[in-house]
Amino acid sequence: MRRAAALVVIPLLAAAAVAGCGSSSSSKPTTPTVTSNDAVTATGSFGAAPKVTIPAKKAAASLYTKTLITGTGAKLTSADTLEGNFVLYDWSGTTHKLLGSTYGSGGPTLFAGQMLPGLESALIGQPIGSRVLAVIPPKDAFGSSGNSQIGVKGTDTLVFVIDMDKSYSNTAGVPGTQSSNGGGSLPTVTTTAGKAPVISIPASNPPKTLQVDPLIKGTGPKVKSGQEILVQYTGVIWRTKKVFDSSWSRNEPYTTPIGVGQVIKGWDTGLVGQTVGSRVLLIVPPADGYGSAGQSSAGIKGTDTLVFVVDIIAAVG
Repeated sequence: MRRAAALVVIPLLAAAAVAGCGSSSSSKPTTPTVTSNDAVTATGSFGAAPKVTIPAKKAAASLYTKTLITGTGAKLTSADTLEGNFVLYDWSGTTHKLLGSTYGSGGPTLFAGQMLPGLESALIGQPIGSRVLAVIPPKDAFGSSGNSQIGVKGTDTLVFVIDMDKSYSNTAGVPGTQSSNGGGSLPTVTTTAGKAPVISIPASNPPKTLQVDPLIKGTGPKVKSGQEILVQYTGVIWRTKKVFDSSWSRNEPYTTPIGVGQVIKGWDTGLVGQTVGSRVLLIVPPADGYGSAGQSSAGIKGTDTLVFVVDIIAAVG
C-alpha cells in the first residue's frame, strides 16, 4: 500500500551522548565490563518518562529483562499488536546515547509485526499495564550487522524501557454491525466476525472519482493527519474482481503513518477524519491509487480502479 520504502520503526527523537570514564597507563587500558546487565536501572511511574541509569562500563553479553511495574491486564501474546510508550538507548562500550522516546508530545507507538528477539522475550507473556526493562545484546537485537539507519553498531547493546498500554488481536477487525453493505453501483461487502470481508464487484463500470463509504461508524476519536494507524484491510482490483492484497491473509494488521504521503492518496484522503472503530469502503480511481504506472507486481494496471475495505483499529501519535 505504501508508495515509499518502509519507515524506520524506531523514531530518532533525540540523541544525547554521555561521555564514559577511562583511565590511562603506560600499557593499553582494559575496558571494564559489568558482571551482569542488572546494573542498568530505571525508575519512575508508569506513563511518565523513566530515569534510566546505565554504567560507564561495557555491557555483559547476556539478555536481561525485568518487570519494573506489573500490570493487571491480559497477557500479551505473539498474536497481538502492542500499543505503548518507550525510551531506547544505545549502549556502546563505556558510553550510551538516547536513540528515541515516545513520551511527551510524541505519543505512544505500535509494536506490530515481528519484534526483535530480545523484545519478544521481554514482552510476550507480560500483562498489559506493565513497565518492562530490556537490556538486549547484539545477538538478540540486530546481530553483528547492527542498524546503520538508527546509528546502532553490530557490537552495541540496546536498552529499552517500555510501558505496555493496550493490545490488539492480530486476527480481529472492528466490532459492530454494518449499517451499509454498499451495493447498487458500488461493490457489496459481506463480513463474518474474525474473517476478511468478501467484496463483490458489480458488472457496471467503476466511478471516476474517489468514493468513501463508512460501513461501520466507529465511536473512537477522529484520525488525524500524521498519526500512525493500525488497520485490517482487503484490496480488490475492480477489473479482475480478485483480491490483490489483504492483511487478513497474513494474520498481521498493517501500520502506517496516514495523511503524509506514505500510502496512496486514496487512503490519505479517505481515512483521515474517519473515527477509530470504523469500517470504510474506499473506491480508488487510478489518479488516487498507483497512477498511470500501476503496480505490476500486484497485477494493477495504470487504468485500474481499486476497492478497499479498511477496518481502523487504532490511531496513535
